[in-house]
Amino acid sequence: MWYFAWILGVLMACSFGIINAMWLEFKGYEDEETQAD
Repeated sequence: MWYFAWILGVLMACSFGIINAMWLEFKGYEDEETQAD
């Protein structure tokens, strides 16, 4: 059953990275645009 836990861990890590990338697209770059000048 170790492979089941391993697959769950990999899926959680991938989904965490995807959610962070989506959050950065919508929220993270707004501050950089205002401070560019």
